[in-house]
Amino acid sequence: MTEQSNAALADEQAARAAERIYHEWDKALGAKDVEAAMALYATDCSLESPLVCHLLNSDEGVVAGREKLREFVRLVFAHQPPARRRYRKGFFTDGHTLMWEYPRVRPDGDQMDFVEVMEIREGLIYRHRVYWGWYGIKLLQEGQRG
Repeated sequence: MTEQSNAALADEQAARAAERIYHEWDKALGAKDVEAAMALYATDCSLESPLVCHLLNSDEGVVAGREKLREFVRLVFAHQPPARRRYRKGFFTDGHTLMWEYPRVRPDGDQMDFVEVMEIREGLIYRHRVYWGWYGIKLLQEGQRG
């Protein structure tokens, strides 16, 4: 096998891993299955989101390490407002970065709007950033919880 074909195979495997994460992460979110979600993260992962400041009452919106992330995700799953839906239209990946949007407008009404960006390393989420849209921020400011 040539160096070029090895690189192409590695890229294809990385893209498949990213697609697997896309589907398994949504399944864990829908089931509110903390352990299934945590199985997708590297032990030295981090997550950045405005929700970290809100739920953990912290000045910094970062959770570092899978064990701390587990506790945060438990809170997230326990406090999802009704407008937190999972409608999305697909994803983009190069095998190393995975991203998708939860648009505000769905076919049957509004939902909280986010963009999820995940850096993938060795088939696991290494860095996870959540960017909020105006509607999601508005609901957060209003204190809506599930």
